[in-house]
Amino acid sequence: MNPVFRSSSPGRKIDAQVERDLGPFREAVKLPVTIPGISDLTAQVILSEIGPDMSRFPTAGHLISWAGLCPRNDEGAGKRRSTRLRKGAPWLKTALVQAAWAGMRKKASDVRAQFQRLRGRRGPKKAICAVAASLLTAIYHMCKTGTAYVDPGHNHGHKAAPTIRAKALVRQIERLGFACELKPVEPVSI
Repeated sequence: MNPVFRSSSPGRKIDAQVERDLGPFREAVKLPVTIPGISDLTAQVILSEIGPDMSRFPTAGHLISWAGLCPRNDEGAGKRRSTRLRKGAPWLKTALVQAAWAGMRKKASDVRAQFQRLRGRRGPKKAICAVAASLLTAIYHMCKTGTAYVDPGHNHGHKAAPTIRAKALVRQIERLGFACELKPVEPVSI
């Protein structure tokens, strides 16, 4: 019998070692999959780039900067030059931007709501990069604490928004030279 085809114990030892080493990655992949837009393959790509241990990044901002999802600050002599995204991990950046586009297509999600808020001011490309950065921030905290993602929903943060918007409108009316007073309206019951 050919010695190459015999089952040997070193092969079994290697298989056991590979299974033992892949254990933390398999557990860590279960967390990012809970975010809208991140599939199993995307989570594997993200975690293969950053690793499951977040101790090498002091803050989420350090991870975002390492990934290249933060804008450059190229300023000098009173002139502002480039604010393009920095060079970073190209596979990670691509995977996160694709996940952000996929998450944006899920209705009634916080990812879509964030994209819609930013798109009007910054345009779709800058908005999707900002969403990708917030996805990476969520993944950082999820891997650091070991908790799953809980989507706050598309109307997250809108409870205080009507009062803030009303106060801003009152200030705008006062700048035009008019007086205005805010009173809450009682709900009409039918």
